[in-house]
This record gives sequence, C-alpha cells and structure tokens, in this order.
Amino acid sequence: MALPATYFVTGTDTDAGKTFVTCSMLQSANKKGLKTAAIKPLAAGAELYAKQSVKELQNEDALLLQKHCSLTLSYSEINPVCLRQAIAPHIAAENEKISVHADDLARHCQQIIAKGADLTLIEGAGGWRVPLNQQEFVGDIVKGLDIPVILVVGMKLGCLNHALLTEIALAHENVRLHGWIANQLDPDMTAFHENLETLQTRLKAPLLASIPWSAQGDLVEMSLDWLE
Repeated sequence: MALPATYFVTGTDTDAGKTFVTCSMLQSANKKGLKTAAIKPLAAGAELYAKQSVKELQNEDALLLQKHCSLTLSYSEINPVCLRQAIAPHIAAENEKISVHADDLARHCQQIIAKGADLTLIEGAGGWRVPLNQQEFVGDIVKGLDIPVILVVGMKLGCLNHALLTEIALAHENVRLHGWIANQLDPDMTAFHENLETLQTRLKAPLLASIPWSAQGDLVEMSLDWLE
C-alpha cells in the first residue's frame, strides 16, 4: 500500500496486545522518518489525571499511543470517548448515560486522518465484535472508513479459534484483512511454533510479524515492509 496509509488494529481478544503492537509499529515508523498518527476512538477503563488544575478521564493505552505517534495530538484527538469502567464499552456507556455511535467515531477518525500523517493507526477496543451499543459493534467504525484491518493474534491457548473466526467475520462483512501479527503472550506456551504454523497455513491473510515474548515489555523493532 502506498503512503499515506491508514489501518485499523483489532485483536483476537481483550489483552491480545493491541496497544503494545500498535506502539511498536508507530515507533518503527518514526525511526524510518515517517509522520505517524494514532487514534483510540473508544476506551473503557480510565483514571482521573490533573491537567492545569482540571481533572480529566484518561485511558492508559490512549496515553501510550499519544506518546509514540509523531504528530502532536491532544488527548481528546487520540481518544474522543473515554469511559471510566474497564468493562464492555456498551455497558460502561449505558452506566454513564453516554451515547456511542459508529458513524460519530468514524467522522472523528476522518478528521485525524485528514491531518496527513504517512501512517495512521486506529486501535479498536477488545475484539472485532465488541458491542458499541444495542445495534452496533466496534467493527462498524471501520465500515464508515473503508480501510484495511491488521489483526493482532494473542498467542495463547484458544488463539486458533479466535483468529480463524475473526477472519471469517471480516470476510463476511466485506472488510479487508491486510495481515496479522502473532504476539506471544506466554513464554511457556505449549506448542507455540505448531500453533503459529497452523495459523500461517489456515489464515488467508499474510503473517506480517511474529513478536516473541518479552519480560521487560519493551517495544520491538518491526520491518514494516508490508507498508511498501
């Protein structure tokens, strides 16, 4: 894909490592001299942070995205909808009397995309079919943007089912899966390589990177050859 490029980053599950992988991609792109932007349209789980004597709800993952993208973006540009409770977003929104709609979030993303970064990464919340409200899902944001998806596969027991079902769901909704990234969550995962090979054989989309487990949680260098 020619630059500028925009991708939506989804995961096989909560805690698949979307933020870690997204920040690693941003850092790697920054080192290549690319202008980068990041968006987390919806976040559930936040704390109050003091900013110029005003307290504001902010999400830890969104703050990491803000830190690692090269464009200067305000917190609200990175994360327009920030919910306090770390629970399913539609339930958190109902508890806070907040209406969340995919088209509103897609319009916000378009405004950030229009800033013209070489690479814009939009990180979802949880997996592809996490509800936004009573009718919509997180994946509906992508339909309003018409952009490809990168799937972060959290390599653990159950990842084969989660990854294959996600690819089926994307295809059913006519959303293009650009590729997937294997993120090793457990250093002692039984049959890691066999699971990786199974996914390479059965997923139609290409493997973009395989990230080994890191005790320190340091971001990793990624080739990003798939951008070119």
